[in-house]
Amino acid sequence: MNENWLSRYFQFSELKTTLGRETLAGLTTFISMAYILFVNPSVLSAAGMDKGAVFTATAIASALGCLIMGIVAKYPIAIAPGLGVNAFFAYSVCIGMKIPWETALAGVFIASIVFFIITIFKLREIIIDAIPQSLKLAMAAGIGLFIAFIGLHEGGLIVANKATMVGFGPLNIGTTWLTIFGLIATIILMVRKVPGAIFIGMVLTSIVGIIFKLIPLPTSLISTAPSLAPTFGKAITHVPDINTLQLGVVVLTFLLVTFFDTAGTLIGLAEQAGFMKNNKMPRVGQALLADSTSMLAGAIVGTSPTSAYIESSTGIAVGGRSGFTAVVTGILFLFGMLFSPLLSVVTAQVTAPALIIVGVLMASALKQIPWDKFEIAVPAFLTVLGMPLTYSISDGIALGFIVYPITMIAAGRWKEIHPIVYVLFFVFIVFFALI
Repeated sequence: MNENWLSRYFQFSELKTTLGRETLAGLTTFISMAYILFVNPSVLSAAGMDKGAVFTATAIASALGCLIMGIVAKYPIAIAPGLGVNAFFAYSVCIGMKIPWETALAGVFIASIVFFIITIFKLREIIIDAIPQSLKLAMAAGIGLFIAFIGLHEGGLIVANKATMVGFGPLNIGTTWLTIFGLIATIILMVRKVPGAIFIGMVLTSIVGIIFKLIPLPTSLISTAPSLAPTFGKAITHVPDINTLQLGVVVLTFLLVTFFDTAGTLIGLAEQAGFMKNNKMPRVGQALLADSTSMLAGAIVGTSPTSAYIESSTGIAVGGRSGFTAVVTGILFLFGMLFSPLLSVVTAQVTAPALIIVGVLMASALKQIPWDKFEIAVPAFLTVLGMPLTYSISDGIALGFIVYPITMIAAGRWKEIHPIVYVLFFVFIVFFALI
């Protein structure tokens, strides 16, 4: 491809960047988020999904999202299946509600169509304005605590305890120490601000696990991509299964979590890169279109909802400013499909530290909640705490949306509540009544 054409299309001169810098930024972003290729299959396999198929679906959905983001929206922002919403899919919907993963995928498919429609008709502003900022922040932080709790449990650090419900896991098990090693190694790398710290931490943990024979050696390093047959098209064929209010609320939760996660991440990254103009993000419609399209494609091939990745900040930090950064990341995701044999090496103890660290990053949203206003603090607190304690993201969100109107009315601030929030208040009351 002609370099001059690339320079003109991606506006390298106007953005004061170069092809080399954008390529390096794309590589940096990919290394920082490559862990999702192995973590996502690990999480979704808990719901009964085929690991190999999810691996390929993850790579395809990520590549498509990145390519559309780079070529159409022209932002250096990468997209992949979101951590947190995949945990909601596996642990809350499939395991907690005992809903088959095929039906859950159909829910993602419907949510992605709704997301696509509200993006096309520019309804996002109405929805964003309707949900209180405090609850948006609480949702992000609560999901962080939830996936960190899953990581602690999967890694053997937190176990069931009859006397106290939960307790610290036994330390006489080698795999638990492998989790501890991975967590400490990743924390040190994160503190040192090493690009790709989470991915490098997973690699180190896998190597140590192999050395001490806690993890079996892979049969090979490179192979053709696993077949999509176990998951492909299941979302479409099971759409008729979405026929209850409970499943309707699941679809709504997929939509809310993905929508606000992506919107918040996009704005944060745009601020970092200096794209914001008059407190607005240019081409935000195209950016959301990239996300909704990859979410739709991801549901069809077989993965949980996609979202913009905060790890894109690593590529931006090394100078990525154009859409070519995201294009490079997308291409690398396609090449990543060749490394499926490594799935056997990526055990629960390898992915656990990644879940815990991402949980820490997501919990940073807590600092923006006005805790000094009790009418806001209570619903936010119940949302955050409700997710890990009920082992359900949707239950935590429901608690927040039910309590928020009550506390705001009690504080005499009922005029500040958007009508959509009142509708959600009654929807979630019915939701609790049904489950």
